[in-house]
Amino acid sequence: MSDGGRMRRDRFDGHIAGVGTASGRRFVVGRWTRSPWGSFADVMVAHPDGRRELLAPNDEVAEYVRATYQFDDVTVVDVAIDGATGAGFTWNIMAGELDLSLTFGRRLALAWPLWPIRGALVHPGTARAIDPFARVLMPGVRTAGTAGNGRREFYLAQDLRAVTAVRGTWAGDDVGALADVTPEPGFGFSSTPRRPAVTTVTTFVEVPD
Repeated sequence: MSDGGRMRRDRFDGHIAGVGTASGRRFVVGRWTRSPWGSFADVMVAHPDGRRELLAPNDEVAEYVRATYQFDDVTVVDVAIDGATGAGFTWNIMAGELDLSLTFGRRLALAWPLWPIRGALVHPGTARAIDPFARVLMPGVRTAGTAGNGRREFYLAQDLRAVTAVRGTWAGDDVGALADVTPEPGFGFSSTPRRPAVTTVTTFVEVPD
């Protein structure tokens, strides 16, 4: 879809999990069931020294995501995720030097106001309308803003569950216990929630045509 013939609108449906760990590494894991390239997964890693790294499954996804967000390094590597997203279920994530498992818990209270966002309401206009409320309810989180290279981005969450446990390694080193996502990783204009969580989300990215 375009905006006045000047912007192409790309749509991504799936889940985003954001977690911190006792090692200081923070992870934002995207598991997409619908995108311009079909289903795929990617991982954004904020290292303890502040370096931001993207793990992408192929060159095409790597270039697109790098043009939208901010990274110091981009690594193209197989990214595999198995497991369901409901309470008590676990994602097992394998991506190069990363071997990570995330366990999910109950639906959070902030999920209930998201239930009406279905059908025709899944639209950038809705993201613009709720952005002021998102900023108050979840500091650091925004639902509409500008991205890299003249792009615009819109987030519409439809469900939110707690992440209750993490285990895994990076390059053979234990990532440690679950922790808040702090400091904010700085991948884009919006932060992942401070509390570890998995969000069911639709993301729109408007790209100059």
